Amino acid sequence: MPDLVVVGGGPVGLSAALYAVRSGLSVTVLEPRTGPVDKACGEGLMPGAVTALATLGVEPAGWELQGIRYTSGSRSAVADFPAGPGRGVRRTALHQALLDTVQASGVEVAPAAVTDLAQDPDGVRVTTSEPSGLPGPDLRARYVLAADGLHSPVRRRLGLDRPAGASRRFGLRRHFATTPWSRHVEVHWGATGEAYVTPVGEDLVGVAVLSAARVSYDEHLAGFPVLQERLRGASPATPVRGAGPLRQRAARRTAGRVLLVGDASGYVDALTGEGISLGLAQARAAVDAVARDRPHAYEAAWRSATWRYAALTHGLLLATRPAWGRRAVVPAASAAPFVFRAAVAELGRTR
Repeated sequence: MPDLVVVGGGPVGLSAALYAVRSGLSVTVLEPRTGPVDKACGEGLMPGAVTALATLGVEPAGWELQGIRYTSGSRSAVADFPAGPGRGVRRTALHQALLDTVQASGVEVAPAAVTDLAQDPDGVRVTTSEPSGLPGPDLRARYVLAADGLHSPVRRRLGLDRPAGASRRFGLRRHFATTPWSRHVEVHWGATGEAYVTPVGEDLVGVAVLSAARVSYDEHLAGFPVLQERLRGASPATPVRGAGPLRQRAARRTAGRVLLVGDASGYVDALTGEGISLGLAQARAAVDAVARDRPHAYEAAWRSATWRYAALTHGLLLATRPAWGRRAVVPAASAAPFVFRAAVAELGRTR
């Protein structure tokens, strides 16, 4: 019986497996999909995430990022990361680097999905199915970590889903074949959403759009004429991928011997680009709680790791909900550069 079963073989689940191995725990990862999986995400690793991954022996190739630039029309505000560079990394490159490290560590990544969980005082029985849909073997572990994403089936199965409210934002992303023109993540502020430009290689730039408006990717891009002009002549290199609604809530992060980590534990918005940083911090805290046989301690550790992100993201979302607030973001960042620099420094710190 392994100490830990991790449900979900994405970046956070694989990172949790590596933390578990380093803590002396036996671990099995369950993931029905094989190979690296592409998803709609901004692909910018903040400096804290780069550092945390390096401590796990994971250093994916990408494009060095010096900081963040807010742009609206002809106005902009720039702040560099004081703790060192971040990195723009293709989601598939990050996933493959983690897979390689996990496999080199001897961790089994089994091609299976979870169909049921049953707990008793000593452990958790995990019922699985194979990718074909046929029943798979039952597993038993002392604990389960659910890292199965934004719309976590495990969270729903445990009855931990909570209404996320009326405000619903969605993300769309595609890549363009062009030489990066900056070493900053550019955030272009528009009337109804933001466009995030992240260089991820010498000839590839990712452009993600976040908005509550349900229109096509091209229609979104038309709302950012400066960016659209910059991309003129650049060929789309990948299909448009979508994600959302982004806001997800969980009643709590622990249900007996099952712990929720990453997006499965709840999510506010991708506005600040901290998804991987937070997921790594949560995975580390959850594994520590399991290693100490104190799963109840994870809730406080989760709150400690996420409260700054939640406060900053909630505040920025609230301030930019009205049109006048969106128009004021870049002028305010330009007028108070010390505040903008402090916010960017917070994004870049190791959690």
